[in-house]
Amino acid sequence: MAREKKRRTGRRSPLAAAALIGAGLMITGGVYAGASAAFAATEPASVTAAVSTEDGQKLFQANCATCHGMNLQGTSTGPSLYGVGELAVEFQMSTGRMPLQMQGPQAPQKHPQFTEEQIKNVAAWVQSVAPGPTYPDEKITDGKGDVAHGAELFRINCAMCHNVAGAGGALTEGKYAPGLMKTSALHMYAAMVTGPQNMPVFGDMNLTPEDKRDIISALLFQQKATQVGGMDLGSLGPVSEGLFIWIFGIGALVAITVWITAKSN
Repeated sequence: MAREKKRRTGRRSPLAAAALIGAGLMITGGVYAGASAAFAATEPASVTAAVSTEDGQKLFQANCATCHGMNLQGTSTGPSLYGVGELAVEFQMSTGRMPLQMQGPQAPQKHPQFTEEQIKNVAAWVQSVAPGPTYPDEKITDGKGDVAHGAELFRINCAMCHNVAGAGGALTEGKYAPGLMKTSALHMYAAMVTGPQNMPVFGDMNLTPEDKRDIISALLFQQKATQVGGMDLGSLGPVSEGLFIWIFGIGALVAITVWITAKSN
């Protein structure tokens, strides 16, 4: 009896065995997960960059090389992209101006045909082959610059094409300066440093980075501003205002005059 009792007390409980197995599995899983994370963290960033630029090259050759050449050298139907940099690619593709659907006075803005990741891949490849202007510091596009100074710089350097209120305007030969009331801060900066289509390039000798920040801040302020006078009439100045007065104001006076005359008769 004593031997049997001793044998019984030496047995392990099934619950204890299950708990031991579970603890072992949890420890093994934790060690494996930690090792995987450490391996991923130590993976060279160049591998990811190589993959993105390779994908960007394939996208470029499939969608852009017809006009710009397989190696960015340009063709008879499209300019060379040497020196344009990734910021120009970001601007042209994110605004839907490229790829160009048909030749015309200028490329119109439309819905982008590629995802944000695809655009970044193409931009990264172009930057690796033909370096140029790149993304600015976040401070440049934070909208916290000197609004008054930026508005003054905009009136001096930009208003003759884009209108003093940033509403855009017509140019010669079917070209036009686009409105800026829905343009992002990044694309404002990109346009200033890359000079797309009819726009000149504003280098740091023309407008310092702080000047560019002030202009962007002024435009962002204008985008959020309310029209205290009511209807802005497109912010096109005296032309639209004069047409409004002649068509609706004088037209209403003529209509009232005719009505009074007809009633008296």
